[in-house]
Amino acid sequence: MPNSFTQKPVYIPGPDGSPLTIADLPPKNTKRWVIRRKAIVVAAIDGGLISLDEACERYTLTVEEFMSWQHSIETHGLPGLRTTRLQHYR
Repeated sequence: MPNSFTQKPVYIPGPDGSPLTIADLPPKNTKRWVIRRKAIVVAAIDGGLISLDEACERYTLTVEEFMSWQHSIETHGLPGLRTTRLQHYR
């Protein structure tokens, strides 16, 4: 039975290997999603720093949008997050 009082980690490895904390997350009012910011959010969710629901609420993302970021990283690495090369990675 899962423990509902499980603590979240204080930091996790970021996309570049450096420690990533809540303070390192993009601002809540982020409008311009560059590769680095997308990768930080994906790493934070994958590492348990924040939940998918928290991230979607914080950044007004849809689950589908986040899943597309995650899929792009898994299949093409960080360059897969480039919107200018979207056709190349599909």
